Amino acid sequence: MRRFSNILLIVDERMDYSSVLQRGIRLARNNKAALTVCAIVDTVPDEMQMSVIAITPREVLDIAVTEKRDWLDDTVRSAAADGVPIDAKVLVGKPFIEIIRQVLRNGHDLIIKGVDVDSALREMLFSSTDMHLMRKCPCPVWIVKPTERPKYRRVLAAVDKDPEEPVKDVLNRQILEMSTSLALAEYSEVHIVHAWSVFGEDIVRSHSWGFSEAEFDTMVEKEAAARRHWLEDLVKNYSTSTDKNKADALDLHLHVIKGNAQNVVPEIARDLAVDLVVMGTVARTGIAGFFMGNTAESILTQLDCSVLTIKPPEFISPVTLEA
Repeated sequence: MRRFSNILLIVDERMDYSSVLQRGIRLARNNKAALTVCAIVDTVPDEMQMSVIAITPREVLDIAVTEKRDWLDDTVRSAAADGVPIDAKVLVGKPFIEIIRQVLRNGHDLIIKGVDVDSALREMLFSSTDMHLMRKCPCPVWIVKPTERPKYRRVLAAVDKDPEEPVKDVLNRQILEMSTSLALAEYSEVHIVHAWSVFGEDIVRSHSWGFSEAEFDTMVEKEAAARRHWLEDLVKNYSTSTDKNKADALDLHLHVIKGNAQNVVPEIARDLAVDLVVMGTVARTGIAGFFMGNTAESILTQLDCSVLTIKPPEFISPVTLEA
């Protein structure tokens, strides 16, 4: 994958960050990209009362920041690799807000973050901070499962067709570019899934509209063929590599499945035991407050693998640099 120039990696001493750190270093080396590694200290609540001891909340925060910086410097020093300079930085504040502000200030084009330490205690893999980032961060967000393999065996890319939403075409291209370039770099299988349905099919089938069940079945079959043709046409420019040494390396599989995406994508991810799902998360652009669609939300709550979420270039985060 050679498309990033300024990577932001988030680590926490409470989690197994080794796979996150090594993936970030490897990606930075392959892209010749800048790499910034950040740790975060949450702010002390304003209502915190510490009058019974001879220390102020500000002093507690200063100690926490110093200890975090010492730990981060040691971590970066031990992980340093030839040709990959690493900038270490401690952020202070509400995690998702400060991470997005770091992106806005420094023009990062990718976030890599491990899942939080308490994920095993939740019904879903991703934390509140993860979901906020996937909803509101303007650059791609890669949430890494700590138990993932050093290299992915299977990557699943979810694409969607919507003639009324041109932004979907942009997202589809971004999704395919990232998933296929990653698969080529790691010699992974890449599975492209498109879920589709016939609007109002249950209602149409349950009423008499002057045509037979067989006629309606024929219409559905034609729609299935059209969707397959659309997907084949979409991926034709991504089926081979421009690198002559890897021209035959891409192992591409297409899945055109009738059903709702919020059911189809998690199910095929489980059935194929994929290591990474690449998907878009924007519902609609140009409408304030629409940062993630309900379908994307539903898919993410059901996944148990690493995920790379993408937004179109026009996306504007609701988080600003102003405090």
